[in-house]
Amino acid sequence: MPHRKWGLALAAAAAVCGLGEAQGDEALAKIKTIVIIYAENRSFDHLYGFFPGANGIANATEEQKTQLDHDGKPLPYLVVFGADGKPDPRFPKMPNAPFRIDAPPVNGRPDMILPNPIHAFYHNQEQINGGRNNMFAAMSNVGGWVMGYFGDGQLRLMQWAKEYTLADNFFMGAFGGSYLNHHWLICACAPQHRNAPEKMRVRLDPDGKLTKRPGSPSAQDGSVQVYSSGIGGQVAPDDYSVNTTQPPYQPSGIPPAPDGNLDLADPKGTPAWSEPLPPQTAKTIGDTLSAKGVNWAWYAGGWSIALADGRRPASEKRKIIYTRENGSPNFQSHHQPFNYHARFAPGTADRAGHLKDGEDFLRDLDAGMLPEVAFYKPVGIFTQHPGYTDLVKGDDHIADVLERLHKSPQWEQMAVIVTYDENGGFWDHVPPPRGPGWGDRFGPGTRIPALVISPYAKRGHIDKTSYDTTSILKFITRRFDLEPLAGVRANAGDLSAAFDLR
Repeated sequence: MPHRKWGLALAAAAAVCGLGEAQGDEALAKIKTIVIIYAENRSFDHLYGFFPGANGIANATEEQKTQLDHDGKPLPYLVVFGADGKPDPRFPKMPNAPFRIDAPPVNGRPDMILPNPIHAFYHNQEQINGGRNNMFAAMSNVGGWVMGYFGDGQLRLMQWAKEYTLADNFFMGAFGGSYLNHHWLICACAPQHRNAPEKMRVRLDPDGKLTKRPGSPSAQDGSVQVYSSGIGGQVAPDDYSVNTTQPPYQPSGIPPAPDGNLDLADPKGTPAWSEPLPPQTAKTIGDTLSAKGVNWAWYAGGWSIALADGRRPASEKRKIIYTRENGSPNFQSHHQPFNYHARFAPGTADRAGHLKDGEDFLRDLDAGMLPEVAFYKPVGIFTQHPGYTDLVKGDDHIADVLERLHKSPQWEQMAVIVTYDENGGFWDHVPPPRGPGWGDRFGPGTRIPALVISPYAKRGHIDKTSYDTTSILKFITRRFDLEPLAGVRANAGDLSAAFDLR
């Protein structure tokens, strides 16, 4: 497999250029605070496809750029589909190739709320198509929109990328969407949902692909129609939960049961979401940090107000969770992975000690009181997620946070990792690494941006090492000498190549 050899070569180069194991661990101890900022739903080529020196769109092969129809033949042109699955009259037919969103004939802007491609576990695997990356348009709800990218380079985060380190071979840990990739960020694992109802289970054909509905159209005419859409396809045949499912604890998209415990989601679920995920017990990075006595916290924008919103009786309409009405910050409960775990159930000391509000994060960073490991999840409107927010709001928010971190009393011994949970359904040309030690049945998925920002980060550097989301766990584990998590991929880099700690 050519891309596996390419990945092995990168790893070898990193070993030569990076820190030796013993020397590296001693040097890494200079870093006292690690901050992870987790944005949403953008592929590398979609945002950084023309970043100077990076492996961008210009390096894509014709096979990778040319999107195929369901019959395996090249599409004659790209068509963008609307919410009804039919051609969207706002967008013209375009050549079968990547195109600029922020240029004619589309003339989109990064401050606009733009179409939201499907980003799901089985769809992503079919889009990648064995590394050819040529089924993105056919297996999307928005058709050719997935080939769009931004090209003006004016976003504020790009300036941070130019000053510090941009990793251009960083892949999302799991195929698919935000839900599963948030779990991979904390445990390098897929949740399990035993005894899930049949309506939550995926329908696959004999080849392991999504079963299409009769009459599912050509990608020239309409979006793909599969049985496992909506609430379907959440659970794999062997009980792994791979697509968005709600947490068992508030804040959840599922309200409390009538006359039930207001801290819990109704175990019967709702028509929109079906059942909540049962409480999970897999080991997380939180467990290994706590076992070693390392201070840590998961800070979530909007956590406190969403918690109060989630505890409303089922008869009351939510005002914070999954809504943009009346200026709501649009809290996304499936972006809170620790809230699925029994150790962090309501009323536990671990919940009170480690799950905190975004305002706590801002206060702690200004005061120089951040824990040794701090995860920061912006609230919905600041995540850059297509469909319900734009690029600029999140770009400004995260850049403002970086400026505050830069002024923090802890800055001189800090490392900040800014990355995305997943690609948001957008095309990228680089095949994810595969093979033993590189990949498994869950991923990695499509390439995403990752920035390493620190006084110790290499300046103006493009890091070519092959990474995925589990590299963050590997970095934290190595820095604090933690028990390794089983799902962390053996050959993925540990981010040490992004630093100059001599």
